[in-house]
Amino acid sequence: MQIAATETNDTPYTQRAQYHDPENAFLFKWTPVPRRQFLAERDRAMNPATGMAEIPLDSSDALVLDYPATTPMILCRYLRLADDAPLDTQYKASGEIYYVMSGTGESVNGDDRIAWGEGDLFCFPGGGVTHHAAAGGEALLFSITNEPQLAFERLEPPMPGQAVLQTVHFPADEIARRFEAVYARPKTGKESGRALLFSTAAVGESTNLLPSINVAINTLEPGGDQRPHRHNGVAVTLALQGEAVHSMIEDERVDWSLGAAQITPPAELHAHHNRGNDRMVSLVVQDEGLHYYTRTPGFSWD
Repeated sequence: MQIAATETNDTPYTQRAQYHDPENAFLFKWTPVPRRQFLAERDRAMNPATGMAEIPLDSSDALVLDYPATTPMILCRYLRLADDAPLDTQYKASGEIYYVMSGTGESVNGDDRIAWGEGDLFCFPGGGVTHHAAAGGEALLFSITNEPQLAFERLEPPMPGQAVLQTVHFPADEIARRFEAVYARPKTGKESGRALLFSTAAVGESTNLLPSINVAINTLEPGGDQRPHRHNGVAVTLALQGEAVHSMIEDERVDWSLGAAQITPPAELHAHHNRGNDRMVSLVVQDEGLHYYTRTPGFSWD
C-alpha cells in the first residue's frame, strides 16, 4: 500500500511528531526491575530514635524514574507513628492500603474512621487526607499505593465519591479465623502457596483490592518448600514471621530478614523455603491484577 504524499505546513503539531521504524518493535525494553531487599529502610522504621516518619521503599534510582516507586506500578512505605504525634498523609493514588505491623490506633479519611490493631489490613480511597494516630505508644504501618501508575500516566487521583476502592477493614482475628480453612485444606502439589487474598465488592469479580494490585497473606509450614513458579506480576514480600526462611530467585539465594520487604522481579523463577521451627507468614503485594485484566498472568511451574 502506498501513501500519497501531501503538502503540509510546518505547525506546532507537526513539530511534536516523532517516528520510529525498528525492524522489531517488540525488542524495546525498560530498565529491568531489580531484586532488592529494603534493609536500611526497615532498620530506620524500627529504630525508636527515628520518631514519627514516612519511609518510602524507593527503587526509582534503579528503575530510572523521576518519581518514587518500589516497582513500576507500586509504592510502599513504612509509616512510623508516635503516641503524641499524629501523621497526616495524602497520596496521588486511586487507593491506599495499610497493614498494621505493630501497635494500635486509628485512621480517619473523610467520613470514614478505622480503629486498628496489629495484624489488621485496611484501605481508603486515594487522593484525600488520611489522619493516622497511634494509641498508647508507638505504631508501625506498612502502606501500599499505586502512585507510580498514576505518575506514569500523569493522572490525578479520583474526586471524592468517585474512587473505585471503598473503605474496607480486614481485622486480624477474622483473618486468623479464615486461615483455619486454608491450613485444613489437603495438599495436592498444585498450590503455589497457602494464602488468603483480600478483595472488596467494589472491584467486582476480581480478587484484587485495587484493579491493578492484589494483596495476600502467604504462609509456609516449618520445613516447608514452596513449589518453584513464575508469573508476570512483580512481588513485594514483607517478612512478618518465621526464622531461617529464604527465597531462591532464579539461582540467587535471598535470606529473609523480619520486618524487611524484598522484590521478586516479574517472570523470574522463584520459591520460598522455611527451615525454621515456626510458620512463615508474609504480606505479598503484586501488580498481578493488571495482568489478570490484560489476560497475561504468565503463570507457570517452570
